[in-house]
Amino acid sequence: MATPIGNLGDLSPRAQAVLGAVSRIAAEDTRTTSALLAHFGIRTPPGGLVALHDHNETRIAEGLIAELADGATLAVVSDAGTPLISDPGYALVRAARAAGRAVYTVPGPCAAIAALSVSGLPTDRFVFAGFLPAKSGARRAAFERIKAEPRTAIYYESTHRIEDSLDDLVAVLGSERRVCLARELTKRFEQSITLPAAELRTWQREDPNRGRGEFVLIVEGAPEAENDDRVDAEAERVLRLLLAELPASRAVRLAVEITGAARKPLYQLALKLAGDSDRDDNESA
Repeated sequence: MATPIGNLGDLSPRAQAVLGAVSRIAAEDTRTTSALLAHFGIRTPPGGLVALHDHNETRIAEGLIAELADGATLAVVSDAGTPLISDPGYALVRAARAAGRAVYTVPGPCAAIAALSVSGLPTDRFVFAGFLPAKSGARRAAFERIKAEPRTAIYYESTHRIEDSLDDLVAVLGSERRVCLARELTKRFEQSITLPAAELRTWQREDPNRGRGEFVLIVEGAPEAENDDRVDAEAERVLRLLLAELPASRAVRLAVEITGAARKPLYQLALKLAGDSDRDDNESA
């Protein structure tokens, strides 16, 4: 169940009703969730609020699933936004599915999607990579992986590392790649701006307040080169796996959806691979 990322008015009426009706609420931080429940006058049964975080989720999931089997109802929330999106909840949802329990979504705020929607960058195809690594070397490696990625990329970053992350981004992706920096979404000091990477780095450092809060970085995808018939190694690997089981046209379509690669060079490669296979069969005969 999604909870507000800042503005408490974003907790939907349906979410309020569900929180007031379930027998248990699994929360990333019970103090944060207790404050949210108190604000809306929502009461839980004694012992109805249980902590669910990265350090205990796997251990307590089995017990929570057993409670569901006995007729309990359970809501899962994180401190802010949609649970499981760079937040706890995955192990519990996976366990519930494995046990055959019904799982429903109560949708609402998500910082990644909220930032993407106001970025002014392409939204038809995107990749979400969660929090950037803490070390510069690992961050630069992460940016290297999207250097030729045509889809918009979304990252989370903290106030302590935003300046260093922008330095690494410019060093790897160059000064002209357009980037949206969004901070404090839905809160009093919400701010978002989209600029070429080097200009954004300068803008961010002009005012100390621009380094405060929680950040989302939306990075423009790399331009797709015209008449470029190259297929990267990962796209070729996926295509070969699919061709082993599917007709060429369907294999190409799925490979495009999975990898984001351009269709034309993938289709040309599929025809070549099919031709090589036919020649191998004839030679074997």
